[in-house]
Amino acid sequence: MKKVLRIISMILGILVLALLAGGLFIQLRGIPTYDPPAYTLKVAVTPERVERGYTIASMMCIQCHSGASGRLTGKRVEDLPASFGEIYSMNLTHDPVYGIGNWTDGELYAFLRTGVRPDGTFAPTYMPKYPLMAEYDIESLIAWLRSDRPEVQATQEEAPPSKPSFFTKFLTNVAIKPLPMPAAPIQVPDTQETVAFGRYVADGVYACWACHSADFARQNSLQPSLSFHFYGGGNPMLNLSGEVVPSSNLTPDAQGLPGGYDAAGFLDALKYGKKKNGELTRYPMIPHTILSDTEVHAVYAYLKTVPPLPDLVSAGK
Repeated sequence: MKKVLRIISMILGILVLALLAGGLFIQLRGIPTYDPPAYTLKVAVTPERVERGYTIASMMCIQCHSGASGRLTGKRVEDLPASFGEIYSMNLTHDPVYGIGNWTDGELYAFLRTGVRPDGTFAPTYMPKYPLMAEYDIESLIAWLRSDRPEVQATQEEAPPSKPSFFTKFLTNVAIKPLPMPAAPIQVPDTQETVAFGRYVADGVYACWACHSADFARQNSLQPSLSFHFYGGGNPMLNLSGEVVPSSNLTPDAQGLPGGYDAAGFLDALKYGKKKNGELTRYPMIPHTILSDTEVHAVYAYLKTVPPLPDLVSAGK
């Protein structure tokens, strides 16, 4: 019996040492680097593309990257869960040293798709990737970044380096990897195909599911519907004071209404921040006035098709 206990103790000791060694390796290694994808592209910077790119960026880029000067200098991202660490966004201006002025259009495209920068460094889960965005829209983002818009003009202002937590390092070493480049060009669905267009707007462009599912660490960017508690809300978002503001459940209620809203109420909440109880939406949910009514109605139609899920927040889970 003593021999068996001795053997078990040895095995447990070896396992503990292996875990400690693995943890030390991850801590010292940090976020892995990768060979950046090679992609050749030249985007036409037209007024139409720049305007479309700005529309997308106003919801997906500017809020996190805009510094005190109004240019995209980068800053601390205050509304991320503390478990990710102390995270700062990067300079996205034309500056060739501190910004992305020396990146090619192909390098920008590959980064937006995969999360791998030209130097091989990888942007973890808190930096959105766009594997489902149509070619026109992602090229419009690049056109905006190349444009003469004031927010992207060169500046040497730069946020401090991020200090990712061990949790972030662990995830990027064992679970979260760069996304693949699309196997074929992606097209914007016809706006007459309301549900398909709404799915594209909500999942492919603005990634609404990322905040309105329940856990950033259990998301599937290639197949969003496989994410944990998809559109069921409960993700512990932070406001700018550090208070937890769980995301809302947007799945249909017992009457088939997404988030309990009829179509008109949903539009008021999404575009103008007016909730059905008369209150205003709380940060990090902000009014999305730049969305067209067509986009909002399509998103609503799509959410009506999402499987209903219980509200984790009201259930106390």
